[in-house]
Amino acid sequence: MPTHGPGHLRAFDYTGLYRYFLTFCCHSHAQRFITAPVVELVLEQFLRAATHEQFAILAYCFMPDHAHMLVEANTDSSNALCFISRCKQLSGFHYQQRHGQRLWQRYGYEHVLRDDEDTRRVARYILENPVRGGLIARAQDYPFLGSCVFTVDEILEGTTSG
Repeated sequence: MPTHGPGHLRAFDYTGLYRYFLTFCCHSHAQRFITAPVVELVLEQFLRAATHEQFAILAYCFMPDHAHMLVEANTDSSNALCFISRCKQLSGFHYQQRHGQRLWQRYGYEHVLRDDEDTRRVARYILENPVRGGLIARAQDYPFLGSCVFTVDEILEGTTSG
């Protein structure tokens, strides 16, 4: 169930070996992710957060006005709320320092994947977002997507495990 605003799932503490489909929207729906230097700056901060909070980034896609990620906790103590906060704080700070503008809306969306939800299908859905959005004809041609675990072809061709 996607949530927004301060309404995270109340009966769930976001700690442990779970997978999450995350969406962060740019402040005022501004199109911030249209150049490689901006995407690289933000992705670098996402990677820092993932290392620090012990998450793997299984798939990511930067659309012009929002970013999607599929992440997976690496330890029983990995906390998704800490990961989300660190991603947005680090990337927002560095973006503000470089561009003098606010990057993110206050709240994002998260979906906790159930055990029966196929990781590969969710990753493919994320990578195919630019195709559905009419930006390109093939996901492989979009420069602002990828994975820190799999190749794009593995995800799109369905050869990953999980």
